[in-house]
Amino acid sequence: MHTGPYARYVALGDSQTEGLGDGDDGTGLRGCADRLAESMAVSSPGLTYANLAVRGRLAGQVRAEQLGPALALRPDVATVIAGMNDLLRPRFDADDVAGHLEAMFAELTAAGARVATVTFPDAGRIIPLARPVGSRVTALNARIRTAAARHGVAVAETFHHPVVTDARLWSPDRLHASPLGHARIAAAVAEALALPGSDDAWTLPLPANPGPRPSGPRRALDEARWVAGFLGPWVGRRLRGRSSGEGRTAKRPDLAPVRAA
Repeated sequence: MHTGPYARYVALGDSQTEGLGDGDDGTGLRGCADRLAESMAVSSPGLTYANLAVRGRLAGQVRAEQLGPALALRPDVATVIAGMNDLLRPRFDADDVAGHLEAMFAELTAAGARVATVTFPDAGRIIPLARPVGSRVTALNARIRTAAARHGVAVAETFHHPVVTDARLWSPDRLHASPLGHARIAAAVAEALALPGSDDAWTLPLPANPGPRPSGPRRALDEARWVAGFLGPWVGRRLRGRSSGEGRTAKRPDLAPVRAA
């Protein structure tokens, strides 16, 4: 198994890896994978990087659409982050999702890549209406850990750290990380991969917010706005069988040089 320095990094996944919440479609998305590549390039001069992730993809779709192209790029390091879209669907099977993830772990590591993944935070602590999926998160995380151990995959353990549910690490839609959140995810994966200069500083809490706590009516208004602006459209797409990633392709399908952070 390759342990670095690295020459070819390939990222597989959904919207988080694509970078939603960190930039926009007009100016360009950055995201945790881009940030990780920039950090990796510090100790791996000449690193090239491809990002095959597409928003809205389920774990099975990531496997079907991205694994083959990823293997063709012959990565010596890869990240696989998928499953959150599955967690939020009405019908969820932790074994099925984990099976797709493990298949990707197995093929990538068999091809000689060093692979990293993440566990998921408790969505109910970020989105109160999502509390019923807490048991799903626990079940999927347990299977991710087991599958990763079988294949020597590095795991960035985000679930256990309170900071990951700080609202400042999440974008207004509460489904995607903010720029600060993407930076923390990148740092977590860097530590899991034991990259030079990485440490556990990403687990530290943010400075206390000096602003006043919103009143009950203000919180209720904010919640209503979130339901109207984000939850409603998301549910509408699900009911119509639509995906935010329809018609989209990978933003960086080929290996290209990376500028070190």
